[in-house]
Amino acid sequence: MKLNAEGLRDRDGWAAAGVVLPDYDPVRLAEKTKQSPLWVHFGIGNIFRIFLGRIVDRLISGGEMDRGITCVEAFDFDVVDQIYTPHDNLTLAVTLHGDGHRDLRVLGSLTEAVKARPDDRADWERLREIFSEPGLQMVSFTITEKGYALRGADGEFLTFVRADMENGPERPTGAMGIVTSLLYERFLAGGFPLALVSMDNVSRNGEKLQEAVQEIARVWTENGRTEKAFLEYVQDAARVSFPWTMIDKITPRPSPSVADALTKAGVEDMEIRVTSKNTYVAPFVNAEAPEYLVVEDSFPNGHPPLERAGVYMTDRETVNRSERMKVTVCLNPIHTALCTYERLLGYDLFAEGMNDPQLRELARQIGYVEGLPVVEDPGILSPQAFLDELMQVRFPNSYLGDTSARIAVDISQMLGIRFGETMRAYVLRDGSAACLTAIPLAIAGWIRYLLGVDDRGEAFELSPDPLLPWLQKQLESVRFGEPGSLAGQLQPILSNENIFGLDLYAAGLGEKIEEMVRQQLTGPGAVRDR
Repeated sequence: MKLNAEGLRDRDGWAAAGVVLPDYDPVRLAEKTKQSPLWVHFGIGNIFRIFLGRIVDRLISGGEMDRGITCVEAFDFDVVDQIYTPHDNLTLAVTLHGDGHRDLRVLGSLTEAVKARPDDRADWERLREIFSEPGLQMVSFTITEKGYALRGADGEFLTFVRADMENGPERPTGAMGIVTSLLYERFLAGGFPLALVSMDNVSRNGEKLQEAVQEIARVWTENGRTEKAFLEYVQDAARVSFPWTMIDKITPRPSPSVADALTKAGVEDMEIRVTSKNTYVAPFVNAEAPEYLVVEDSFPNGHPPLERAGVYMTDRETVNRSERMKVTVCLNPIHTALCTYERLLGYDLFAEGMNDPQLRELARQIGYVEGLPVVEDPGILSPQAFLDELMQVRFPNSYLGDTSARIAVDISQMLGIRFGETMRAYVLRDGSAACLTAIPLAIAGWIRYLLGVDDRGEAFELSPDPLLPWLQKQLESVRFGEPGSLAGQLQPILSNENIFGLDLYAAGLGEKIEEMVRQQLTGPGAVRDR
């Protein structure tokens, strides 16, 4: 059986393999969506495919929607060539339950895959057509935190952003420049309303998207590359809105065990691939069952009936509280804290680390002891219950196969959100965050991890991170087994507000973290002893 439009004709074969097929025609759906696109999404990786793709699949199956999602990739174009095109944009969604059983379903809701490359004339013209459609309601994003960044750690525009600012809307290369350019097309076509919806794990994600788009539009206007009326268009919430969201579904890399099981069941071409941008992809996506999506109901051109597929449509403050609950207290800080220590202690799977008494206690301290006291209850979700589910059900789910190396990717881009918000809350409340212990220990573990030497003294490969060259330059004189080699090198890191969102020395934590790192440098076993 092949995962493509022709292969779906073998319904008996798919049923024998335990795979549920769409009860609608994906080909006809794709045709209708191309004629009248409703929803565009940037960043068409795994969580998008299995979460947002499944939401729309439910709505289509229930007769609530008659169009799918137009999929756009602005970074890793291999995803389109290797995963979408060969399989007619179909996805095999694999839900991994804690007791080991799996639910398998083919999703036909992802209807068109387009590369956002101005130098690819056909695809670029197609995007211009899509954004000129009056009925287009929303453009959503899962492009990770770094996708919204315009400036580096030094506060200056990144090189490609500077080029986008100078070149104007004709030849953008970065995601934010591309989106702003396409918004300009929509403005020229009639200034139709639209919602731009970040669904990344970033607190106040809509605000970050808004600031990036509006800053590019402002510079273009100042440079005479676009009209002043365009800047007014993107600044008018009645025409262009930037709803805030909270999204949550643990979606690890494709699992080799899932690929093997599907192959044995008779599904062809299920191999896992690694793209030129080091993205792990497969024709299937595996993820846990729990999922949450909270969206600010601010859509000037309307929106699909998301609430009928379990999405919480609410106000901005509720979204913000939900996001802070998850990203700054319950889920992401624990992921970030444990993944580096797991690398240092030799664990590959995140769930393995959760079975380590010391790491589990660190997780408990970060969440229950230091996080919950300063997080606001969003009302629609209980922080205590949310954290309980994570600690008791979700984190220990070994069948997810989520690796500490994956979680550690781009970790420097996340510290300001995942730890900075809680530290700042203590500073605002007490004048200092010096009472904290677990969060400083997590930051110390990250710095110790940056040496690329585990607790036995053996080298290991660090996960990709855009700040690694700068960070390792600061630490180049620090030596494993030589705690005395640490003498002032951490000051540029721990005082960097672009990394943490605040100066950790001013917050009363800099010296504490330095001492924790020093203790973890004494030799083999020092991390475990700490």
